[in-house]
Amino acid sequence: MPTYQYEAMDSTGQEIRDVIEAASPEEAQSTIRQKGYFVTKIAERRSRRQKKSAEGDGGKKKKKGRQLVWGGVSAKLLAQFTRQLSILQDAGLPILRSLRILEAQAKPGRLKYSLLDVCEEIEAGSTLSEAMSKSPKAFDRLYVNMIRAGEAGGALEAILGRLAEFQEKAEALKRKVKGALIYPTVIILVASAILVFIMGWIVPAFQDIFDDFDIELPTPTLILMAAADVVKNLWFLIFVVPISLWLFVKLMRRLEAGRRGWDTFIIKIPIFGPLIEKNIMARSTRTLGTLISSGVPILEALNITKETSGNAVFEKIFGRVIDSIREGESIAKPLKEYSRLTFEPMAAVFWFIFVGGPIGVFLYLGKSQQRVVDDLVVNMVDVGEETGELDAMLYKVADTYDDEVAVLTEGLVALMEPLLIVGLGLTIGGIVISLFMPMIQILQTLQNQ
Repeated sequence: MPTYQYEAMDSTGQEIRDVIEAASPEEAQSTIRQKGYFVTKIAERRSRRQKKSAEGDGGKKKKKGRQLVWGGVSAKLLAQFTRQLSILQDAGLPILRSLRILEAQAKPGRLKYSLLDVCEEIEAGSTLSEAMSKSPKAFDRLYVNMIRAGEAGGALEAILGRLAEFQEKAEALKRKVKGALIYPTVIILVASAILVFIMGWIVPAFQDIFDDFDIELPTPTLILMAAADVVKNLWFLIFVVPISLWLFVKLMRRLEAGRRGWDTFIIKIPIFGPLIEKNIMARSTRTLGTLISSGVPILEALNITKETSGNAVFEKIFGRVIDSIREGESIAKPLKEYSRLTFEPMAAVFWFIFVGGPIGVFLYLGKSQQRVVDDLVVNMVDVGEETGELDAMLYKVADTYDDEVAVLTEGLVALMEPLLIVGLGLTIGGIVISLFMPMIQILQTLQNQ
């Protein structure tokens, strides 16, 4: 009878590692669950000769006919794959055949090659979650743990459907925000290019005319000429300054203090801060709700949510919640207690650079003690814990924040459009007036002569 090596968690969250004899992986998982354990990893024990043979064959297959690829799998492509895999599983196909079908129709790239690796691992005796965990650039920890929970609970089809829905909603929200910001971004870029052209080529031509007539220029024209000289002589700063700021932020984020400072800065920055904060909250609550409803233990679910939040402020909050739960607390109480921001020196530096010097620092001091998690989230989580419907409450919170992000985005775009048009009109109007004031003087001089 085959021997299976497994890892599991008991009711207190302690990790268990042991071996068990069973006729099949399904029988082994059933026996382990009867002991009160939650299976996180299970694989058949193989001899050294079998392992070397599998590794050698796998290495040959990997090297054959593969292109060099960079990066991971896009969220859109992964969502499509998950939905298709869910449909194939609902139709009753074996998991290996389903993966082979999807691998055959996938274009050469990270997903296709990762699916080849997954199929090879499954043929060698690994479970689906264990095989996917060996391709982290395609399947992250959230994905793998939900698959593992589906295998342990015998509900892989339902988990795949839930995972596909989660990815599709996240992608839909991302598309909505990106689509709404395309128009103002294009307007800003085109307007900037036009202004650079006017300041770099048109204004200097007028300056030559004014120099030939040797007239006294009015103050607005002098200011315009000075600005044109800066653009003409220091045009390269248009590219150097943004790239330098980007590199500075990139380097600072490599430091722990810099990352905390930047993540604190972006969720409280005027105009865009609330949008970013609500978007992170929507994604985090939906992730946590999806994991809990899939049967992942609460501590593991919170750990995954912490790692996938993408913001140091929220990582710190979820870390404190995890520590409190280990000490016997509920989620709601530490979520409220530790959701208040703390002063970050690097955040003050970013406010000084990007918002407006001392005024930016003063504004940051006014926001440095604000709460990140609203009472709505805390109350909904509290009710969910009391009623045993925590996952449903987290879904409601996520839906609420998704709606707020959509409304904020639409309102922001609606506000930016007229402001951009008015700003561009005033700028062009100021340039035209500054150029025509001396031209009127020249015409009057010529008329008198």
